[in-house]
Amino acid sequence: MLILRSLVFNAAFYTNIIVWMVAGLPLLLLPRKVLLRYVQLWARATLWLLRNVAGIRAEFRGVEKIPPGRLLVAAKHQSLWETFALLPAFDDPAFVLKRELMWLPLFGWLAWKADMVSVNRGAGSRALSDMNARAREVAAEGRQILIFPEGTRRAPGAEPAYKFGIAHLYGSLDVPCLPVALNSGVFWPRRRFIRRPGTVVVEFLDPIPPGLPRDVFMRELENRIEGACARLLQEADAELAAAGGVASSARTGRTAA
Repeated sequence: MLILRSLVFNAAFYTNIIVWMVAGLPLLLLPRKVLLRYVQLWARATLWLLRNVAGIRAEFRGVEKIPPGRLLVAAKHQSLWETFALLPAFDDPAFVLKRELMWLPLFGWLAWKADMVSVNRGAGSRALSDMNARAREVAAEGRQILIFPEGTRRAPGAEPAYKFGIAHLYGSLDVPCLPVALNSGVFWPRRRFIRRPGTVVVEFLDPIPPGLPRDVFMRELENRIEGACARLLQEADAELAAAGGVASSARTGRTAA
């Protein structure tokens, strides 16, 4: 049953995203915010699809901690899930994404119109300065910059690998940084088609004020996110154990009875 539900959801998910992208092409001629609201609507529709087909619910905690206006958002990255599910939580979000994604047909055109922050990872140190300059332009419009500080998806419980690019952004933007913890990788594992029923929990943590030394900021960010993620992973294991008698300890690559 799990495999069948996962197959049905994946087929529906990728068909749905293509349909929404094609239907959204006329919005390239309209103001950016019109497209953004359309994308946020797609994100909500996808969460509905995930809940009703794959049995994966979403719970957002600490929403009241999100400051208004200019903001740097640093989220844990375990799954494809957070690349769309976080969008409706913010008024005017802009993801930091690799430049190659901007070259994709449909997606790249829409991301360009949505005015995302692209990064040329092959440009070395210049990539950081270009990213900072671009992010400052976007933040000056009162937007929220969303970045995954580890740069790529990490399995739940894997050794953290925070990149220093987040510290450069923090120092350059001089805005609060909102840490975001989650446990999405337990229910939507990276590089697998299985979707495990359960509750993905996102927790918005207390914002880190601007102005801290970069090394202090990095330690504080990692400690807050990793500590909260460890707690959320325990919750996920407990939910899976209660549902099926087996807890998925993806943190260690083992299963615990």
